[in-house]
Parts: sequence; structure tokens; C-alpha cells
Amino acid sequence: MKFPSFSLGQEWNELKRFEKLSDFERSIVFYAENKASMDYFGSLISELTEKMNLQICYVTSVKNDPILDSKNQRILPFYIGDGTVRTKFFLTLKAKILVMDMPDLDQFHIKRSKIYPVHYVYLFHSMFSIHSYLRKGAIDNYDTIFCVGPHHVNEVRETEKIYELKPKNLVKYGFGRLDTLLQKKENFQITNSDTKDLIIIAPTYGDNNLLEKCGIKLIEILLKSNFRVMLRPHLRTLKNSTKLIGSINEKFKKNPNFILEKGDIPFDSYHNSKCMISDWSGISLEYAFIFERPVIFIDVPKKVLNPNSSDISLEPIEISIRKKIGHVVLPDNLEEIPLIIKDLEKNAQIFNKQIKEILSMTVYNIGESAKIGAKYIQQINVEGSVGNQ
Repeated sequence: MKFPSFSLGQEWNELKRFEKLSDFERSIVFYAENKASMDYFGSLISELTEKMNLQICYVTSVKNDPILDSKNQRILPFYIGDGTVRTKFFLTLKAKILVMDMPDLDQFHIKRSKIYPVHYVYLFHSMFSIHSYLRKGAIDNYDTIFCVGPHHVNEVRETEKIYELKPKNLVKYGFGRLDTLLQKKENFQITNSDTKDLIIIAPTYGDNNLLEKCGIKLIEILLKSNFRVMLRPHLRTLKNSTKLIGSINEKFKKNPNFILEKGDIPFDSYHNSKCMISDWSGISLEYAFIFERPVIFIDVPKKVLNPNSSDISLEPIEISIRKKIGHVVLPDNLEEIPLIIKDLEKNAQIFNKQIKEILSMTVYNIGESAKIGAKYIQQINVEGSVGNQ
């Protein structure tokens, strides 16, 4: 696929092209901060444009965003980069609705529109609790929050109470990425059978992630126990810890049972793996809920972006359900993991049932989130601001 080429001058031209649209044409706007954004609102965009036949604007900071080359006539795409043009886009935005998954609106340089009463809708890019994985105030300046589950509703309301904030509209939405992956699983046909005894290691980023703390030792233990190992470091780790990644690759690259995956994990690897080993990565919940398989959590210190998280009395969801969807292992007890994997396999049916129950209690509208979100967006578009759903 050939992507458009843009320069700074062309970014300004893209903004001018957007601003020349009629009010009707730019009434519903989606903003994509990075490539991952479409994972979270792709199904919502499809529902709006393909099922409800509505037109949207798709504004992106990703130069090679596939949507820029989309054949969908109901999507008007624009590339604005991530510099001055983007800043002006937000400051002077004239639209009824802006949907995005980027937190910290009005906290730093990305501001609410100064010229028009835009209705801002926030989509979560994780099922984790807001007070532990987002900065303080990260979603305070949105009008509507599309909540993944009851934990988000409770956390937003307690945050508003503690800090005396104006109540936001809370929609019982769900998690679009989860719905997409569940559908993919349903339609999946095995194309690669070379995944027997595969263990996926998928850590989060930061100084205390399992890869930094005990990654090499963990890989050694698994390989010696005749497991195949796929390591998928976080993108930030690949970028910021090149020395560590290089040393891991050098140590294990000759072992045919080791795979260093720097891109997306192939779906058949997910589908056929025995289990996932993680720490505090959001992918752990996705894996458990999609494949109804347990996760082994290495109990390294939790990455907390909000130093004031203890102001909120609610226990973060990623802590409260850990032991219910898997097994927690201390870094000093890595040798126990091969036996734990066998035990998890033996009790697979118990975990399968338990994970299904946890999913139903944790996530709203499984398989239906796009319909719920699209209906709400259309209500705002037609009627103006609406209340909780």
C-alpha cells in the first residue's frame, strides 16, 4: 500500500482543507494520536459509517495511517502531524463531537477548542483502573467517558466527589478492542501449527518491568523446561532499552525455541499458546478474557503514573482480579513456573469458567460496544448533549 507523503507545509494545507468543510461535514470527528488508536475505535467508526451511513472526519498524527488511503467514502481523512499544526487544530476546532483515546486533554499543550463548544468523548485504551494507570486529571476535561465496566463508573464518580469536579456523562460502553479480537477468534482458522508448548512473555514498560528485573533468568528456565518462548517487549522498551534487548537477542538467538517478536504477536501464536507471562501490562487482561486462559503474573513493583492514586479508596481492577484470572509469582520464585504451567493446564476448565464470570462482571456490552457508542454519538449529533447511558 502506498501512503501519501507529507511535509510541514502540507500539514498546514490539510488543516485548511479540514477547516473549509461545512459544519455538517465536520460534525463528528475522530482523532488518532498513534497507530494503536484504531484498535480502540475502529469498530465504532465502522458502526457509524457502514451500519448507520454517517460521515465522519478522521484526523491523524500518524503519517502512514492506513485510513489516509481508505476507500470508505464516509470517512474524510486528514494528516496534521504532532507539532504546531496539531496544537492549532485543537485550539480552533469547530465540530459537534470529538472522539479520541488520548488522555490529558487541557492538561498540557493539547487544549479544548477556544472558539466552539465541542463535545469531547474519551475512549479508554486499557481496561485498567483510571487512578492507577492514568495521570491525575487525565480525563477530567472530557464531557463524556465511554466506560469499559462498572469499575470505571465507580472510579470516575469517586474522583469527582474527592476533587469536587463537575459530573461527566458516563456511558456503559465496553471495550472495542476486546470485541474486535473476540470476533477475530470466532472467525479464526489455524494457519500455523508450529506453536506447540508456546509461552508468550509480554511485559509492560518502565524500570521495574519483568524484563528488566528477571527477564533473562525467566527465559532460561522456560527453555530448559522444553517450552517454546515468544518474547514480545513493549514498544517503549524496544526503543529505550536497546542494550537489554540486544543482550537478550544475542544470548538466545541460536535457540530454535526462542522468538523475539518486535511487531504484533501473530494471532495463531496467541490462539495456540499455553499461557501468557506478564507483569502489569494491559495485554494480560485481553489475553485472559479473549482466550479464557490464565496468566502468570510476575510480581514486580507496579508502575503508577498517578502519585495521588491513594486519594481514591477503590482497589484498582488490575490488582483485585489478578489471582482470579491467573497465578502471581514472586521474582525470587521463577523456578516454580514450569510446575505452575502444568498445574494451570490441569485446572484449565476451572479457570475457563472463572475467567468467563470475571469478564461478564468487568466489561459492559461484550460484542456490542460499537452499537452502544454509535447510538450515543448520533444522539449528541442530533440532539446536542445527552446524559448518562
